[in-house]
Amino acid sequence: MLYMVELSPNEKKVLLAIRDENATPGQIMEKTGLKMVAVMSAASWLKSKGLVKINEKIMELYTLDTDGKEYLKTGLPEKRIMEKMENGKIEMKKLFKEMDKKEVAVGAGYLKELGGVIQKGLLTIDEKKVDDIKNILDLREKELRKMEKETNEEEIDKDILMHFKGRKNVLKKIERISREISLTEEGREFLRKVIKSGEISLSVSLEIEEGQLTPELIQTGNWNEKKFRRYDVSTFAPSVYPGKVHPLTKIINEIREIFVSMGFMEIEYDYIQPCFWNMDALFVPQDHPARDMQDTFYMNKRIRVDKRIAEKIKKIHENGGNTGSEGWGAKWGMDEAEKTVLRTHTTVNSIRYLSEHPEPPLKVFTIGRNFRRENIDSTHLPEFTQIEGILSEENADFNMLVGILKEFYKRIGFEKIKIKPSYFPFTEPSLEVLVEYGGKTLEQASQFTSRNNLSVCKAGKLEMGGAGIFRPEVTAPFNVKAPVLAWGLGLERLAMIRLGLKDIRALYMSDIEWLRRA
Repeated sequence: MLYMVELSPNEKKVLLAIRDENATPGQIMEKTGLKMVAVMSAASWLKSKGLVKINEKIMELYTLDTDGKEYLKTGLPEKRIMEKMENGKIEMKKLFKEMDKKEVAVGAGYLKELGGVIQKGLLTIDEKKVDDIKNILDLREKELRKMEKETNEEEIDKDILMHFKGRKNVLKKIERISREISLTEEGREFLRKVIKSGEISLSVSLEIEEGQLTPELIQTGNWNEKKFRRYDVSTFAPSVYPGKVHPLTKIINEIREIFVSMGFMEIEYDYIQPCFWNMDALFVPQDHPARDMQDTFYMNKRIRVDKRIAEKIKKIHENGGNTGSEGWGAKWGMDEAEKTVLRTHTTVNSIRYLSEHPEPPLKVFTIGRNFRRENIDSTHLPEFTQIEGILSEENADFNMLVGILKEFYKRIGFEKIKIKPSYFPFTEPSLEVLVEYGGKTLEQASQFTSRNNLSVCKAGKLEMGGAGIFRPEVTAPFNVKAPVLAWGLGLERLAMIRLGLKDIRALYMSDIEWLRRA
């Protein structure tokens, strides 16, 4: 019966390629000139006929993660610190001026492990240890360079591999399946008989089998007289990755659809705004830390502000105007208000739209980019996106605000949310929204902590954004009489949870493999 097996040309080529020894699909490709898809398809058919076996083994490989790639370009933080030292000493104050704070903390920490000492603001390494530590760091960088491409752990120094495994975002473990194809006893017997009979080309064919059902076979009715090959669902087939929308865009579209279905209209204003709309109109005092150049991107031009509106805001800030508030009790200046910034939040859209449409009812939202001075790392970006919205109507109240937020998060996939009292300069009462995140412990959740992206309030719950009712100091200058419910929620934090990401940079990096799978 073995001699009556029907083989395709590709099956014959694969069988001949492995008749003397086991081979990987790559080795068979070299011997036969076939592509990987053809090799694996033929091998799968040979396996179904009992002529070959395919042994699969999962290999653990390592490659560089985001920080690892950065270290490959700039050098390990601890090595860069050592290069700045003079006679094995350097002031921490000097390091913080010349390097990123996070890198100083990381680099100094690992130098301490190697024998460095920090005392009275001075990092010191014994001169006798300097050369040994430099050699260790050179070796670490050498091994890091090896892992620029996927590398088997057997090729990496074990101690250094363990060291880098303990550092966040340096290494990424990847599992790959290795395959080896070999003849079965039946396969060897089949080849022996064929070769003995002189059929070296393996052209044996006693019964023709159709590989596919064609329109011609159906139209002529000949399909009923043909014998078809068995369909093997385990046969190798290449993964197909069609073009598709970016995962973040997909989530944005989903959020947009939710708010539109709830009766909201989308609005947008420019990224560049005067401080007047970005801060003053929202009752943020002119000496607030958020206005500092360390937190905000300022532009080299000014934008004129309507003096009639500015006069109202001035009174609100200085003495509360006619709102019953005492204001901030400090002098308000047009010079500060006309400075220009890249907007730091999308609430600027809400207040501008509200000033142009003071009469209720009003239901609008924004999904927009914002900008703050942040050092880029796994939890911080200088650009981030907010989901902003306001609702204004007679008798709107705090319960209505909570209901809107619960409904939104329910539709986006979070059944349980918690409301926590909070403070914002432009809303009162104010709240923060927390969602349950897979029952994570505080230690597991803390890797996401970020001012702009994710902050952890307690084990298992993550803060997603703030909300509240606009204060009279915000609405009075624009003659808005009805209550205004407002919220600003983080998009990246929501996306990281939905997509299972630990590093916020992955959302904006062109990682083709991740984009294909996401």
